[in-house]
Amino acid sequence: MSAATDATKPAGPARVWGVMGEFAGPTELLHGCLAVREAGWRKWDAYSPFPVHGLELAMGLKPSRVSMIVLLGAMCGAGGGFALQYWTSAVAYPMVVQGKPFGAWEPFTPVTFELGVLLASFGAILGMLTLNVLPRWHHPLFKKERFLKVSDDRFMVALEARDRNWSLEGATRLLKQAGATNIDVVEE
Repeated sequence: MSAATDATKPAGPARVWGVMGEFAGPTELLHGCLAVREAGWRKWDAYSPFPVHGLELAMGLKPSRVSMIVLLGAMCGAGGGFALQYWTSAVAYPMVVQGKPFGAWEPFTPVTFELGVLLASFGAILGMLTLNVLPRWHHPLFKKERFLKVSDDRFMVALEARDRNWSLEGATRLLKQAGATNIDVVEE
């Protein structure tokens, strides 16, 4: 097929990604999140221009796994740094320095500490990016002009169509009952 025939095809109806509702402030956002969570939704998210205290509890989020990734990185860095120094001074090139035994741990402290900190920080950055699926260059919400104001002064909740509770009417009704002021359908 040529490009000209592709351009003349009528565009089909856009698939619905979900529904987004705007809330007046952080308190209303918290109440909206509680209502959505109590309704049994699993595929949804809340957006605000600043951290809202208690939002993760209202959403029912589990503690982040980033701290475990940081701990693993710190342990690998410190353990690897210590092992490399021990192997070098006690196994590969044993040499008595200042009368200390082979593999004395005291001189290894700075490198062990620094490698622990270095790999912990890499773990924090890479773990956060991976678990948050970042960078995200495209999302259906980015097409909505109202959603783009979330970085300024808006509070939003978005319900996804791939949730088992999905129905357009039910999602709209839930957001309206939860206190949403503006409700928009989001297409892919």
